[in-house]
Parts: sequence; C-alpha cells; structure tokens
Amino acid sequence: MRRPVTDPRTAAGPGRRRRAATGTLATAALLLPLLGAAPSGTPAEAGSADRLQLAFASAAAEHRVPQSVLLAVSYLQSRWDAHAGSPSVTGGYGPMHLTDARTALANAPHHGEGTEDARGDSARPALLPEAAPPDPARLPARLRTLPEAAALTGLSPEALRTDPAANVAGGAALLAAAQRDLGEPLSADPADWYGAVARFSGADDTSTAAAYANDVYDVLRTGAERFTDAGQRVALAARPDLAPDTSQLARTGLREASAAGTECPSNVSCEWIPAPYETFGDNDYGNHDLADRPASQRIRYIVVHDTEGGWEGVLRLVQDPTYVSWNYSLRSTDGHIAQHVKAKDVAWHAGNWYVNAKSVGLEHEGFLAYPDSWYTEAMYRSSARLVRYLARRYDIPLDRQHILGHDTVPGPTTATVRGMHTDPGPYWDWAHYFQLLGRPLEPTAGPDGGLVTIRPDYAGNRPVYTGCAASGEPCAVHGSSAVRLHTGPGATYPLVKDIGLRPGGQDSTIDVNDIGSRVSTGQQYAVAGREGDWTAIWYLGQKAWFENPARKPTAVSAKGLVITPKAGLESVPVYGRAYPEAAAYPAGVPAQAVSPLPYKLLAGQKYVAGDLVAGEYYYAVTFDTTSHRVVRGKDLYYEIQFGHRVAFVRSADVNVGPSTS
Repeated sequence: MRRPVTDPRTAAGPGRRRRAATGTLATAALLLPLLGAAPSGTPAEAGSADRLQLAFASAAAEHRVPQSVLLAVSYLQSRWDAHAGSPSVTGGYGPMHLTDARTALANAPHHGEGTEDARGDSARPALLPEAAPPDPARLPARLRTLPEAAALTGLSPEALRTDPAANVAGGAALLAAAQRDLGEPLSADPADWYGAVARFSGADDTSTAAAYANDVYDVLRTGAERFTDAGQRVALAARPDLAPDTSQLARTGLREASAAGTECPSNVSCEWIPAPYETFGDNDYGNHDLADRPASQRIRYIVVHDTEGGWEGVLRLVQDPTYVSWNYSLRSTDGHIAQHVKAKDVAWHAGNWYVNAKSVGLEHEGFLAYPDSWYTEAMYRSSARLVRYLARRYDIPLDRQHILGHDTVPGPTTATVRGMHTDPGPYWDWAHYFQLLGRPLEPTAGPDGGLVTIRPDYAGNRPVYTGCAASGEPCAVHGSSAVRLHTGPGATYPLVKDIGLRPGGQDSTIDVNDIGSRVSTGQQYAVAGREGDWTAIWYLGQKAWFENPARKPTAVSAKGLVITPKAGLESVPVYGRAYPEAAAYPAGVPAQAVSPLPYKLLAGQKYVAGDLVAGEYYYAVTFDTTSHRVVRGKDLYYEIQFGHRVAFVRSADVNVGPSTS
C-alpha cells in the first residue's frame, strides 16, 4: 500500500501543477495518434515501430524521471505490452500497469471453473466450500493507482486505461511524486531513484518493496529489447555497473515485515500467514493434514493455480479452518509471497489426493476467465524463483509432467473427471514461465525424434474462446498457450471428443474451461502422423490433429521415452491416481479402489512416459496423527501425458522404449 504522496499544489504551488498537467496533455496529444497497433508479435511498419519508445522519452523528460528507470519499471510490470487497453487480473492497465480494480471488477463477472472436491480423497466426505466473488468496495491503495495518476496529470482515467502514451505519462508522474515525497531530488542518475521505485510497487512493507526495486534494477543492469504486443520496438540499454542507493528504503515509511517461518528463497519477499490446523464442529477438522515429507513421501509435483479471487479475500479464506488450503499465495501487483502450509504437510488444493500428498500448491492472484486477462511480470518472476528453489530442494524436474497446471491434474475417479478445475487456463504464458525457470522449451531432436513439444508463439496464437461473459459473447482476443485439436488434418474437421467430460459423446466446445480438445505449451506427445501443415498426436486414445506449419510452427521436435500396450493386449486401463494393490493395506486402513478412468490406451498407440512410481496412499482422515499411515504397494505405474491432463498406467500392462525406435 503506497503512502499518500504530497499534494503537488502545496509542494510547488498551483501554477506548477497546471503547467505539468498541460505539458503532459500536450505530449499525449502529439503521441497518441502515433501509437497504432500492428499485428501481435510482429514489427510495426517502418517509421512507427519506435513510437512507444518516444512516448517513454517524452514522459521521462516532462516529469524529470530517468528514461531508463521508467522503462525498467514498465518492463517489470508488463514487459511494455499495452494489452489493447484491457486490464490485468488485478485491474492494472497499460505498459505501466496503472491499477483501477474497481472499473475492472465492474466489467468482469465472477466465473466458476469447476466443482471439484479439493481434497480429492475418497476415504472422506467431499469438501466443497464456495468462495465469495471479489468485493469492489474493499480495494487497497495498490489497486487504485490509476485515479491517483489522473489527479497528478490531468489526463482522463479512460485515456490512462486505453492510450499507451498517456499511461506511460501517468506512471512517470507517480514516480516523480514518490521521489518528491521522499524528499529526493528529481535526479538524472537512475541510482538515485531506488526509494521511489520501491514505493511505486504499492507494497506496504520494506521486504516486498525492496524485492520489487531489486528486480527493477536487475532489469536496468541487464537491459532488454523486444517487440510489444502492438508491434512496437522498445529497448533499454544495459547498465551492468549500476549500484542504486538502497539506503533510501529506510525513508519510505513502510512497515517492517518478517520472513520468519517461511520456506522461500532469499531473493523474494515472503511472509508466514499460517493456514489453521484446528478441530471444529462434530469431530471435523481443517484445513490441511500434518505429514513428514519428504521423509515419509517424496514431493514430486508443483501445482500452479490461480486464485479466482483478490488477495485480501484469498488470505481470509486460507485462514478459515472450514475452507481448503494451499502452500503459497502470490500477489500480482508486486510478486509478494505468503506461505500458509509447510512443505512437510499436505495441503488440500488439487482435487486429487494422490497429487496432493506428493505436491506443493501455488495460488497466483488472478482470474482464469477475465476478458483479456494478463499476469504481471513481477508475479511471473517471483513464482519462477520460488519454483526453482522448491525444485532444487526436493529434486523436482522442471518439465510439464512435474510442474503441473491445476488443469492438468487428473480426476482421481470417473465420477470426478467432469468437476476438475481448469486453472490457470489458456492465458498463462507457459513458454515465458519456463524461460524464467531456466528451462526454455527448445527442440531436443530432429524431425524424426518421434515426439513434439507444444510451443506456439504466445502473442500470435489467438484462438477464440467463449464462456468469459454471461452474455455468451466471445472472450476478448488474447495471446494463448493452448492449441486446439481436430479429428482430421484441417480446421473444418470437428474437435476431438473427451468421453470423460462428455460420457454421452457430445462434441467438445471452445469454452474457455473446456479442455477436451486442447493441448498446452510445454506438454509433449507422440507423433501419430503428418499431412501438409498438420501434425497428429496420440491423445485420449485417438489421433488428434493440430495445425503446425513449418513457416510458423506450433510445436518443436523432441525425443524421449514412450509407452505402448504390451503385445497381445488390445487396450490397457488408464488411472487418475497410482494407488497400491489391496494386499498392501495394513489392518485398520481401508483399501482404496484401484479405479480406472473411462479412457483406454489402445494397441499401437504411444504416449510420453514420465516417472515410474510405486503405488502409494497416504491415510490421514483424523485430526490425531497417530493413525496416519503411508501405504506402499508392489504395483508400479508410469505417469503419462495422456490428454490435456496427465494420467497413470500400470507398468505390467505396457512396454517402454525410445520414441525414435
């Protein structure tokens, strides 16, 4: 939460304020007509590709903010993208991510995306609490920076939301006001702006503000260059020796925050806000289970979620013993992290008890079906640092069979498949995320590798979705990590069907929550055929085709291990969890059904193989932990990429070998 900046009328007199506003309006009037959009991901026409760069230069000169500081702050907020005037998941607009959450919430209906039991343990009754939609009347200051920028510049809120040049000018005005409020000169040296950058984050504590400012200065030191989503070329020259005056942080007036008790890397801001382990009602308890991981069970997965709610409401929910839980929450505006459940314990978050017992859950502030929603660079970076830290600590491979979206967690039984959640959805930029994780999605084989890694150009890949608005109108067009699948090599063929989602055989749809005919960036599949610009993969027991032209590929070649049914078997069952055989359960622990899903893996088909694991079940149905047991069987399972979600097959049913054989 930013402290109120000094009123410019008392700091410099009303005349100065009027001159600043007039100058900004004049600058915007000159630049706004020049910032026309080009096709996403491509350079704009000659003579117009540098117009956004000029807007940064003009705003920096007008408000006496170093242009490099303005560029670096904007990069951390949006990577200089304007998103055609549409808001981020927390109501931030434009290259500077000026926040006007009240307007954004008014235009975006609350949207549910599944009815799953987050615990996903068939040994216990289903837990199905409902979260309230966000309340526009309870918005912190960090979600109301756009009105503040309007007051400082005299520009209209509409201009600040929709015009990139005006938005940049508004961000420059906020930085300059923060610098004056700290009693610092409007210096030309970027090293003198550390405190103002920290305050621009909107954080209300020094740890978060410092982490944000350090990220901005990392961008300043390394530099950056890219074409934006509107085809504008923007560049920031590297300043590798830049050393900011970090002592300014002490004068920001922000509260001190402690990371005590957290399991976070040192280069993020993190605080401990514990989820309760309490009894309530009639022998009920919540909202997680105590365990002793990784000594008792290996942590194999990290699950990426979005919150479907705002930060303050999400924190209230995770502190409610009657609600569900997750291990970490991440804030969109500045990347701040709150930890709620220790990694040794089991949170109730993924809708599949097998996955819960072997995973850590990360909730990212956001909404799957916000029209044209987008996540901030600050949150992506903070999340990637946390995931890298957890992956090193628990030896988790950085790939899409271990870094799962909630939408790729399988339903544990047939009855649960239709209710499973679908977040973080098609707007999460998996390619960028894996770049930040240090595992960019590159080809690992030539054209005969036998596998493909899905990797469309996020900005240029803009499939139409429905289901974002109650009116039934299409969702706003936006970059996407997802690719659609058809029954034949052409867009006129029907979408492939998912009998788990639609047992009656109805067609898949283009609804934003319908994953029945969708693959996602980073997922790998065995090639089943090629015809012209189209590639077929094995998917849910069938051939599924996607457009993959050589001039603009949506997948790259890969190689690895694949499984196929053993000779003589026409099909093998597919499971949503890797549970032990009945004989493995000790007395007093009810055997859990080894229940196949409604899919079949057919002879001749191939699927990418992941870990080979022993069947395992964590029995934890009471508050008193003395009855808790980890049951391990002799049956072995392969995790596979079967459809949009992962699945499991018994190793006794399949052969495994290289994809190139």
